[in-house]
Amino acid sequence: MKDYFAFNLKPQRLLPVWILFLVFFLVPYVYMFVFTKDFIDPHRISTLFKFYGIMILLFVISYALIFYIVKLTIEGVEFKGESFVFNGTFDQYIWKLLLGMFLTIITLGIYSPWFITKLQKYFVDNTSHNSNNLEFEGTAGKLFKILFFTTFLPLFISIIVLVCMQLKSGHSYSEPFSFFTNLVIMFVLIPYMYYSYKWMVNVTFKDFSIRWETSFWHSCGKILLELFLTVITVGIYYPIAGLRLYKYFIERTYATSESSRKGFGYELEARKDFLFIWGQVLLSIIMLGIYYPWAYCNIASRIQRKTYVEQLVEE
Repeated sequence: MKDYFAFNLKPQRLLPVWILFLVFFLVPYVYMFVFTKDFIDPHRISTLFKFYGIMILLFVISYALIFYIVKLTIEGVEFKGESFVFNGTFDQYIWKLLLGMFLTIITLGIYSPWFITKLQKYFVDNTSHNSNNLEFEGTAGKLFKILFFTTFLPLFISIIVLVCMQLKSGHSYSEPFSFFTNLVIMFVLIPYMYYSYKWMVNVTFKDFSIRWETSFWHSCGKILLELFLTVITVGIYYPIAGLRLYKYFIERTYATSESSRKGFGYELEARKDFLFIWGQVLLSIIMLGIYYPWAYCNIASRIQRKTYVEQLVEE
């Protein structure tokens, strides 16, 4: 028997937070990069400090508003007629955010795995269903290894190789080279996608241990295929790429206890899902982002109501 999820968040509840996000983050962020980049002199420390100071402020504003978006999203998810509950408070969150950002900056990014882990644990551990709390079991030490070996080191090597190729060719910086560089970096990060997702799906709920069970090469091959199809279709394939990866990931996620085992699944309708998601995206673009809360809730509702849990081994 399959038990399906549901999503009951109303767009009207998300709209005020989204408007604040547009006004205080998205618009200033776009303005910074479109209209002021020519006025930033990399040789003048004062302009660099001003630029990065504003960027840090925008980062804080965005994550402060993301707290409410995540809270509303968690509480919008329903399973077996019971909504999930989020018990975290904004003052607890903002303290963790500001302290984590400060420590990450003064340690030149070394603290970032601990910062990410604390935020992940904060959101998971403060979420409950039917009075039973979830607990995140991922560790910062493991995330540090993941980030170092799948992100920092490969990116460093890739950038060195690409710069050497550029210098050897004798050509100046060009848009095609920039595109090629971004493409290489994206594919280099595939192992990070695999290990970071596996790190995130490490949760206990009641007496169940929820884990992602799959092999490295098969998963990286799947991610590579979906990224490749997205690139060659100039992004048109992206909604289906995301849903196919979601289906792949969730169907390899299991909740296991000593006497029971449950599996997750998603019922993909490729053509219908593709048209539905692109329809919502286009409406958001046409309405200059104002429609986004409706698009977000409609897409989340469609995905959640086709996501299920089923019993694999009886107690």
